[in-house]
Amino acid sequence: MEKRRETGRIVPKAISFLLNRVTLLVLAVTLVLFIGGRFEIASATQPNAELEIQKLTSCYALGTDAIGRGNLLEGKNIYRDCFTQDSVLTAIFPDGASETRYGTDSWADFVYSVFQGNGYQATQHLIGTINISVQNNQARMTSYLHATHKRSETSIDVANGTYEDQVVKTNGRWKIRNRTLKLIDFLNLSSPTTTSSSTNARSANSSSALVIPNIPHLK
Repeated sequence: MEKRRETGRIVPKAISFLLNRVTLLVLAVTLVLFIGGRFEIASATQPNAELEIQKLTSCYALGTDAIGRGNLLEGKNIYRDCFTQDSVLTAIFPDGASETRYGTDSWADFVYSVFQGNGYQATQHLIGTINISVQNNQARMTSYLHATHKRSETSIDVANGTYEDQVVKTNGRWKIRNRTLKLIDFLNLSSPTTTSSSTNARSANSSSALVIPNIPHLK
């Protein structure tokens, strides 16, 4: 009889011990999965954010080249997809002159005036060496620019510089709030005006000269 009582006490204790062990094991597994899931989400989110931000500088290049083709409306529509409504855009030229515009429509008008004033038939903006730093819903991005502006079949203007951007995430989307373009050069490259049968002569006659872009000051 006494043995049965003791057995009756041991069995509940054993069950309680096992339940406690199982509970601790379940909690441990849940905690590991939770932390691991959080880590995976964070790891996956960072590259995605950088990719989305990187696309913004390509977006701007496409908008600018649309304006370079003479399509101001298309350029404005593309710009609106890259920038916030309260965006500020500044260009600093090699001679120290600068131009600032508030809002992408105003900037597009400025770019169009510069391109038309210089007689450009088309443009091509190449972006590279992109560096991005993300901090929560804000980011900074720098990217190098090499831009070709076609004047004629034998003459182009070439610009090189760096874009410096402040980027923010609003309504689930990354957009540029502030962009500053710092140009390091703005050169005109022209082919020789007379045809030469000698490759060396053509090379010797080729010209490159520093020019200052025609920058209209809009009211």
